[in-house]
Amino acid sequence: MTGKDFLENLGLSEEGIIGVKIGGRVFDLHTPIPAEFLNDISSGNVKPITLDSPEGIDIMRHSCAHALAQAVKRLFPETKLSVGPTTENGFFYDFYRPNGFTEEDLKKIEEEMKKIKQENLKIRRFEMKKEDAIKMYEEKGEIFKVEILKGIPEDTVSFYEQGEFSDLCRGPHVPSTDMIGAFKLVSISAVHFKGDESYPMLTRIYGVAFPKEEDLKRYFEHLEEIKRRDHRKLGRELELFLIDEDEIGPGLVIWLPKGAKIRRLIEDEWLKIHEKKGYKLVYTPHIAKVNLWKTSGHLDYYRKFMFPQMEWKGEDKDKKKDGQDFEREIGYYEKVPYQLKPMNCPFHIQIFKSKTRSYRDLPLRLCEFGTVYRYERSGVLHGLLRVRGFTQDDAHIFLKLDQIEDEVAEILDIMKYFLSLFGFKDYMVFLSTRPEERAGTDDEWDFAESALKKAIERSKMKYEIDPGEGVFYGPKIDVKIKDVLGRVWQCSTIQLDFNLPKKFSVFYIDSNNQKQNVYIIHRAILGSIERFFGILIEHTAGNFPPWLAPTQCAIISVKDTSNSYAEFVKKLLEEYSLRCELDLSTGERLSKRVRDWEILKVPFMIILGEKERDEKKITIREKGGLIKTFSIEEGINYILERCKVNSGE
Repeated sequence: MTGKDFLENLGLSEEGIIGVKIGGRVFDLHTPIPAEFLNDISSGNVKPITLDSPEGIDIMRHSCAHALAQAVKRLFPETKLSVGPTTENGFFYDFYRPNGFTEEDLKKIEEEMKKIKQENLKIRRFEMKKEDAIKMYEEKGEIFKVEILKGIPEDTVSFYEQGEFSDLCRGPHVPSTDMIGAFKLVSISAVHFKGDESYPMLTRIYGVAFPKEEDLKRYFEHLEEIKRRDHRKLGRELELFLIDEDEIGPGLVIWLPKGAKIRRLIEDEWLKIHEKKGYKLVYTPHIAKVNLWKTSGHLDYYRKFMFPQMEWKGEDKDKKKDGQDFEREIGYYEKVPYQLKPMNCPFHIQIFKSKTRSYRDLPLRLCEFGTVYRYERSGVLHGLLRVRGFTQDDAHIFLKLDQIEDEVAEILDIMKYFLSLFGFKDYMVFLSTRPEERAGTDDEWDFAESALKKAIERSKMKYEIDPGEGVFYGPKIDVKIKDVLGRVWQCSTIQLDFNLPKKFSVFYIDSNNQKQNVYIIHRAILGSIERFFGILIEHTAGNFPPWLAPTQCAIISVKDTSNSYAEFVKKLLEEYSLRCELDLSTGERLSKRVRDWEILKVPFMIILGEKERDEKKITIREKGGLIKTFSIEEGINYILERCKVNSGE
């Protein structure tokens, strides 16, 4: 029985249906349904798949990849085929052609794909013995298909055919080519077959596809909005940060004065809240002896993300004299003294261990803006979102098992406050439970998972269980925020740790004067300050709320005769700790000057001419175009009210 037979047996029309979902598995209308799914069918665990469903869209995109391959073979028959899967928004197919493809070729291929769609070719599935399929492809010279077939363990393989074209494929596919939706070919890249450099270079052609033309149009509008909000572009235009790969190094961020001001404002608000909640601020070094990372386990399990170890060489490296020349060698050595830190937790553990702790000291909450260094591959670095040196809003809470629920609930409240403060009101919470390989006892995991679950429910947050995705040392809560463009970002994390306290022999003294195990919560609210700032730039498009704007007021003098009054107003505003810049470029048109400050996204412009000077008033032009004249006192109060942290802006 195929999916088509199944629909006919139910008396359902095939119109608009391109597959069925049975027992969680997707079948197109061509594929025989295995006998093992009969129980799901009899119990009604079946759902028809339409073209506008997530599963249907994925099937349609897969069929687009086949249409792409068919179009290429029609236009360039000498081309050899590789593979063609779906992507998040479309599809790609890998081809071998000695001269590759040009942008002009893409236009021709896309037009041929449209013809294939209009031809409404029926798609048919058939099977073949693997050895026969290998022979067939060898005769055609399809060397990459032969390699793929040799790696398939089954004796029988499936193909999909449309018109003159057929391709090795497991499916699923739409019933006919007129259902492949709206598509566009967008780019070309070079790849190696199976990622193996010993094979010839292939050309990958990417496309995007959606059910309808309006969906495709919205997608490209969305891309344009993403480009407009790109934090790297806005970072340059607004003079927020700098990454100089040539002189300083890739993935290493320089905070320029305006960006540094925003960072300081974020940190000040963070510290204010955390000190109220009983956290103790600490500072720790950027490097430590290698033995610390051996004890923590980072050297064994995290080495590929750690910068090389450092060894100092000289005639007597233990007794260097002032001014002595020495050479710094960087490389992996079996015995070397120091290494840049990838984490802050071992330092916080040493602080806890610096004296004997009683049960009365728990929970002990240590926090830090800790800068860490991780050797990310250059190919994955991306502005502020993926860097090699970054600062975590890190905290470690040392506590007893029975304190976990209350502590996690408190952390979630802090998290909700901060996400709301920065305009993130849509987020998802995931509770990750025990993996197969783990530290700690089953009783500890049972108690910990239950405590985390209760804490989330106390905070009245919707959540999903992510089974088996906890880290080996304990369960965790991950929070993913959604920005104004609907993109999802991982930020806050709360991780319970059974493992490190035992590695470092961390304990407390209970009421009976006995040693007891300490548990650690690793947590970050913003995650990486750099990454969070990049997300915030794109979320706001650089239009930071007034309390966070590096320049809150631009004071614009209309004519030279009002310059002195403008300087007076600036000094007055600065007495109220408002961040101001003075614009005395009176030789330029006022409209251009206003536009220049709009580009810099300053929340308030105070425009001062002779009338304002004579009447001792100020005209405020608010971002968005609202203009109103106030007395000086009223105007300052208006701006101060709008610049409050909790103003809701």
